[in-house]
Amino acid sequence: MSIHLELDSLSVERLAMVLSGRPGMFKLFYDTEDCGCNGVLTILVIDAPNATDTAIQSDSYSFWVDRQQEQQFDSQMRLEADPSYPSFKVSSDAGILSNNVRIQDRRVNSSKA
Repeated sequence: MSIHLELDSLSVERLAMVLSGRPGMFKLFYDTEDCGCNGVLTILVIDAPNATDTAIQSDSYSFWVDRQQEQQFDSQMRLEADPSYPSFKVSSDAGILSNNVRIQDRRVNSSKA
Protein backbone atom coordinates (compact mmCIF):
# COMPACT_ATOMS: atom_id res chain seq x y z
CA MET A 1 0.00 0.00 0.00
CA SER A 2 1.23 3.47 -0.85
CA ILE A 3 0.55 6.29 1.64
CA HIS A 4 0.56 9.99 0.76
CA LEU A 5 0.72 12.59 3.55
CA GLU A 6 -0.19 16.23 2.88
CA LEU A 7 1.10 18.85 5.35
CA ASP A 8 -0.38 22.26 6.02
CA SER A 9 1.99 25.26 6.13
CA LEU A 10 2.02 25.44 9.95
CA SER A 11 3.01 21.76 10.13
CA VAL A 12 5.91 22.41 7.75
CA GLU A 13 7.08 25.28 10.00
CA ARG A 14 6.74 23.29 13.23
CA LEU A 15 8.55 20.26 11.84
CA ALA A 16 11.40 22.52 10.68
CA MET A 17 11.65 23.89 14.23
CA VAL A 18 11.84 20.35 15.61
CA LEU A 19 14.67 19.43 13.24
CA SER A 20 16.53 22.62 14.29
CA GLY A 21 18.76 22.44 11.21
CA ARG A 22 20.00 18.96 12.14
CA PRO A 23 19.57 15.87 9.96
CA GLY A 24 16.49 13.82 10.67
CA MET A 25 13.31 12.35 9.30
CA PHE A 26 9.88 11.56 10.66
CA LYS A 27 8.05 8.33 11.41
CA LEU A 28 4.35 7.82 12.08
CA PHE A 29 4.22 5.35 14.96
CA TYR A 30 1.51 3.82 17.12
CA ASP A 31 3.12 3.65 20.57
CA THR A 32 1.57 0.77 22.53
CA GLU A 33 4.10 0.63 25.38
CA ASP A 34 2.40 1.02 28.79
CA CYS A 35 -0.77 2.01 26.95
CA GLY A 36 -3.20 -0.85 27.49
CA CYS A 37 -5.04 0.11 24.31
CA ASN A 38 -4.57 0.11 20.55
CA GLY A 39 -1.79 2.66 20.80
CA VAL A 40 -1.23 6.39 20.72
CA LEU A 41 -0.24 7.90 17.38
CA THR A 42 3.09 9.71 17.69
CA ILE A 43 5.49 11.38 15.26
CA LEU A 44 9.01 10.15 15.93
CA VAL A 45 12.06 12.09 14.79
CA ILE A 46 14.62 9.51 13.71
CA ASP A 47 18.14 9.45 12.29
CA ALA A 48 17.38 6.72 9.74
CA PRO A 49 14.55 4.32 8.93
CA ASN A 50 14.59 0.73 10.18
CA ALA A 51 14.84 -2.14 7.72
CA THR A 52 11.12 -2.80 8.27
CA ASP A 53 10.05 0.79 7.52
CA THR A 54 8.41 1.88 4.27
CA ALA A 55 8.39 5.40 2.85
CA ILE A 56 5.36 7.66 3.02
CA GLN A 57 5.01 10.08 0.12
CA SER A 58 5.27 13.68 1.32
CA ASP A 59 6.35 16.80 -0.54
CA SER A 60 7.96 18.50 2.45
CA TYR A 61 9.84 15.93 4.56
CA SER A 62 10.83 12.26 4.64
CA PHE A 63 8.18 10.27 6.50
CA TRP A 64 8.26 6.56 7.29
CA VAL A 65 6.01 3.92 8.82
CA ASP A 66 6.73 0.39 9.98
CA ARG A 67 5.20 -2.03 7.50
CA GLN A 68 3.48 -3.86 10.40
CA GLN A 69 1.63 -0.64 11.30
CA GLU A 70 0.97 0.46 7.72
CA GLN A 71 -2.56 -1.02 7.68
CA GLN A 72 -3.53 1.42 10.48
CA PHE A 73 -3.32 4.32 8.03
CA ASP A 74 -5.30 5.46 4.99
CA SER A 75 -3.70 5.92 1.58
CA GLN A 76 -4.38 9.71 1.53
CA MET A 77 -3.87 11.59 4.81
CA ARG A 78 -3.39 15.12 6.08
CA LEU A 79 -1.19 16.44 8.90
CA GLU A 80 -2.40 19.71 10.42
CA ALA A 81 -0.69 21.58 13.25
CA ASP A 82 -2.87 22.95 16.04
CA PRO A 83 -2.26 26.74 16.00
CA SER A 84 -2.85 27.11 19.76
CA TYR A 85 -1.21 23.93 21.07
CA PRO A 86 2.00 21.98 20.33
CA SER A 87 0.25 19.03 18.72
CA PHE A 88 -0.99 17.83 15.34
CA LYS A 89 -4.10 16.26 13.83
CA VAL A 90 -3.83 13.34 11.41
CA SER A 91 -6.93 12.89 9.27
CA SER A 92 -8.17 11.46 6.00
CA ASP A 93 -11.40 11.60 4.03
CA ALA A 94 -12.61 8.72 6.23
CA GLY A 95 -12.21 10.78 9.42
CA ILE A 96 -9.75 11.79 12.14
CA LEU A 97 -7.08 9.21 13.01
CA SER A 98 -5.84 11.25 15.97
CA ASN A 99 -6.17 14.87 17.06
CA ASN A 100 -3.50 15.11 19.76
CA VAL A 101 -0.40 13.80 18.01
CA ARG A 102 2.86 14.70 19.74
CA ILE A 103 6.47 14.56 18.60
CA GLN A 104 9.20 12.47 20.23
CA ASP A 105 12.78 13.11 19.17
CA ARG A 106 14.57 9.75 19.04
CA ARG A 107 17.70 10.95 17.26
CA VAL A 108 21.03 10.11 18.84
CA ASN A 109 22.13 12.97 21.12
CA SER A 110 18.79 14.73 20.75
CA SER A 111 17.18 17.10 23.15
CA LYS A 112 13.60 16.17 23.93
CA ALA A 113 10.99 17.88 21.75
